[in-house]
Amino acid sequence: MGEIRVTRDFFLWSMSVIYLSAFASLYHQMPGLYGDRGILPVRSVVPVDTNPRAAQQKAHQLPTLLWLAPNFGLKVSTMMEFLGLLGIVMSFIATIWSRFRDCINFALLWILYFSLYQVGQTFMWFQWDILLLEVGFLCILVAPLGMFQRTLGLSSSWRLPHNPHDKVSVWLLRWLLFRFMFSSGVVKLTSMCPAWWGLQALNVHFESQCIPTPVAWYFHHLPEWFLRLGVVFTYVVEIAVPFLFFMPVRSLRIFSFYCQVLLQLLILVTGNYNFFNLLTLALCLSLVDDEYLLNAVGRSTFYRKSVMRTTRRVLAKTVSLLTFCCLTFATIKLFQVQFNPDWTLRSKITFTPKQFEELLAKTMPITIWMGTASLAVTILLSLQRSLFEERGLLRKLFSTCGTVLCGTAAVWLFCVSLVPFSTLDYNLHSKLWPVVRQWHSKVEPFHVASSYGLFRRMTGVGGAPRTGAGRW
Repeated sequence: MGEIRVTRDFFLWSMSVIYLSAFASLYHQMPGLYGDRGILPVRSVVPVDTNPRAAQQKAHQLPTLLWLAPNFGLKVSTMMEFLGLLGIVMSFIATIWSRFRDCINFALLWILYFSLYQVGQTFMWFQWDILLLEVGFLCILVAPLGMFQRTLGLSSSWRLPHNPHDKVSVWLLRWLLFRFMFSSGVVKLTSMCPAWWGLQALNVHFESQCIPTPVAWYFHHLPEWFLRLGVVFTYVVEIAVPFLFFMPVRSLRIFSFYCQVLLQLLILVTGNYNFFNLLTLALCLSLVDDEYLLNAVGRSTFYRKSVMRTTRRVLAKTVSLLTFCCLTFATIKLFQVQFNPDWTLRSKITFTPKQFEELLAKTMPITIWMGTASLAVTILLSLQRSLFEERGLLRKLFSTCGTVLCGTAAVWLFCVSLVPFSTLDYNLHSKLWPVVRQWHSKVEPFHVASSYGLFRRMTGVGGAPRTGAGRW
């Protein structure tokens, strides 16, 4: 993979915007949702006026900065609004000032949002809130030390410093994107939902979702054969394409990037899911490099032609072509995609639930070994760059220590993430090391690694329930 300096900086800017959107949206609704006369008053969750010992015991069970409200002479609801406003200010500054996008600021943003999530109750029990907490935690590793490196003389400019271990931290984003997409696709089939197995989910999705957009009306009235093909496209993008995230061929990773972006844009224009789609699009940046982003804005990079580079390009195109052919062939066979006499397409699932369960049991260990190998290679390459490409003894020492620490954290987070990810296959889940389960149980309340599965079962099949009223 090429350089990711611009990619990392663009991702951190995107996360600043998403944090700003999340805090601003929540702050606007706080009085009506969590105020003293709100739907779910926050004072009932954080009873600071009770017995001090009881309050301290509950604070250990529910860690949040709102317990500090009495120290500032504020009500709990006022303290909640203050934290939301502070999050808005900090994320706004990070949006407009690149130097403020360092690990310290992202750590504070995560603490603020986690404190609000802890007392958010029903209105914050959505997967995008959990996903933001996990991505936000990874941002602490992705973001540089900033001012600390400048103090040590390791960064001479006011721009964000870059380090060899950046690729290790960005790899964690790619692994999270893989878990998120793959799990979202698999649970649609393991849930045994008739709408998903019958390729009829999109027939009701656009009208049964929580907040459809005006565009959803037009999508709902598309031909049925096209909607069935849309379900097939969803399966391919969510289950098959994520394996291309870790391919050593750059063109395949960019192809997977286009697929994921297209799916998220389609969801974005047809439904309102808060910042969920923006967050997923930000994760997709882990699939591209600086060369792609610079070319996208018209600042193409120049490479000197060589026999070795030409050979690699030919091999990459050959592998990409073979991969596309295999993916197309598998899609046609597994979903029996055929042309009708009127040039429409018909499709149906050709495998049984038992066959899918057996295939999933064989595939899950492969995903773990694939992630392990990819992470190991990424850490070794970053370590090599720290030792042999960095100039100056102090810079070399700092980069090597940073790579070792970041690599250790990445291995630990990877192991912890296997616990929720392996729930897709019970047999694999039961074989995980006990120490890994202990690690996960200790950090589970902080949502450092969570399980995902959007639209597990399709709601709204058969129309919305109606209640008939008699004569008055």
